[in-house]
Amino acid sequence: MDPVNPPSQPSPRMTHRQRQALATQKLIVDTARALFIDQGYAATTIEAISAQAGVAVSTVYAAFGNKRAILRAIREAWHQESDQRNIYQEARQQADPQRRIALAAHATRRQWETGATMIAIYRGAAAVDPEAAAELAEALRGRKISQYHFISEMADRLRQGLSEAEAAALFHALTLPEIYEDLVGDAGWTPDQYETWLAGVLCQQLLGEVV
Repeated sequence: MDPVNPPSQPSPRMTHRQRQALATQKLIVDTARALFIDQGYAATTIEAISAQAGVAVSTVYAAFGNKRAILRAIREAWHQESDQRNIYQEARQQADPQRRIALAAHATRRQWETGATMIAIYRGAAAVDPEAAAELAEALRGRKISQYHFISEMADRLRQGLSEAEAAALFHALTLPEIYEDLVGDAGWTPDQYETWLAGVLCQQLLGEVV
């Protein structure tokens, strides 16, 4: 038994009311996502979300409080769909640096493969809402910090002459969503082709190895 990380206890069964509340929250989030894409973040009101979802305005406010909270819920749903957190966690457990990089490429592919809607929504929200813009900037800073930690954990396997900072900068640049959008969205690559390319170029640039 690990006294620092004790085994998790079974979750208590949800009540019918709790299941209903979760279903209502999901309905609101899904409705808001569609409206944000169709009408834009600025033009979409809480009243419009409630009307489209078929729930009371007070229900939307009770569940989320404001549009930015709904935006955060949409982002969290995206993280769950992409499974990128679990994939990166698996990558960090790998001793083989090529396998580690391959999993990072897969996580990046899943992140942008499932994130086109999220990216469009956040860009639109950031353009009109300073607080949403600040949240987006904070998320991007957090991504860079996480990437730096990921690289620093394999510092002893980087190619000769490449510093951690340089490697992190390369990793960040090569995994930007704009590259995925250009190759998959514009050039017609499949997500599989993108993932294979990304894994190969990361291994070459970070490890000095050709896959």
